[in-house]
Amino acid sequence: MCEVENSFDVAIIGGGINGSSIAYQLAKMGRKVIILEKERLAFQASSAAAGMLAAQAEIEKDGPFFQLALKSQTMFSAISSEMLEYTGIDIEFVNKGMLKIAETEDLALELKKQVSFQQRWDPSIKWLDSSELREMEPSLSPDIPGGMYLPNDGHVQAEKLSQAFAKAAGYFGAVIRENTEVLSFIIENGQIKGIETTAGPIHCDQVVITAGAWTAKLLHKTGLDLSMYPVKGECFSVMTEKPLINTTIFSDKRCYLVPKRNGEIYIGATMVENTFDKKVTAGGISTLVERAIQLVPQLKDAAWERVWAGIRPQTGDGNPYIGEHPLLKGMFVAAGHFRNGILLSPITGKLVAELLDGRVMDETLLSAFRLDRHKELV
Repeated sequence: MCEVENSFDVAIIGGGINGSSIAYQLAKMGRKVIILEKERLAFQASSAAAGMLAAQAEIEKDGPFFQLALKSQTMFSAISSEMLEYTGIDIEFVNKGMLKIAETEDLALELKKQVSFQQRWDPSIKWLDSSELREMEPSLSPDIPGGMYLPNDGHVQAEKLSQAFAKAAGYFGAVIRENTEVLSFIIENGQIKGIETTAGPIHCDQVVITAGAWTAKLLHKTGLDLSMYPVKGECFSVMTEKPLINTTIFSDKRCYLVPKRNGEIYIGATMVENTFDKKVTAGGISTLVERAIQLVPQLKDAAWERVWAGIRPQTGDGNPYIGEHPLLKGMFVAAGHFRNGILLSPITGKLVAELLDGRVMDETLLSAFRLDRHKELV
């Protein structure tokens, strides 16, 4: 019987989209990588996400987070081609734009200011009044006073992208072990030397924790308490006989509609803070149904498809944590991406791989995501 390999350059804890993206970039560089996932790959937030690439719809002010999102957004066309080449998986990258809807006149005034702000980076962004909105999307309610058209905010199939990153990492030699839980860390003189798991020890000099909303629990074992908490998001989908919408619809009332290639429309998402309970509630879904029908009245005749929920990792200041552990050499973290994990996955993979390789893509940009950016964290 062959011995199970247990010595690697890098161990990645968490088989979600960011862990797999990092593994892909590292394996391409020739590093010996293992992904450890306590359940199944992309089992949590990565498979629950609607896959929106909403760099300009969700982020409303300039800063490192916004710039990171813009950089990542530009990578998806190439990532789509790479994944198809290395894995045969079509991530269903759709770039038909997004409409950010203002449902009241007051919101319309605020959104017009956002148009002016966003046009600094993308002159093709524009304000559409009610009639122009309906010309683009005839099924939208005539009661909507206007919205911002974002031609470069697209979407992907999140679960397929997660699977593709993992399979592409495997193509370049990465090892994947599912149903393997991390129990503790092997540390010598402040340097990571390995991990104790339910399947035995893993020896390595570098570890990347990408465990989503569960990251803070793992890091607590190392003496580091991050400002991070779980946020449940409930979603549902419907099918229509013919397409109702072609563009992603995003409302300031925390409702979005994402039309997928197979005819489904994904509708989400609620936000319930500080819970790891993934049950879908009647109250949460009924609220989403009401909001969605207000936006697109014809949805009331759509066929019900399915419901689901995911647990997303949010941080105290809204910025993800990307960087090295301030107390342990060789331990790195990439977590806390909240609603933007899919969007940020390409840049997170590239950035963390370069960090582990001793390079920094942008020191100023990276400083905003350091684990010790708040004094109270260490």
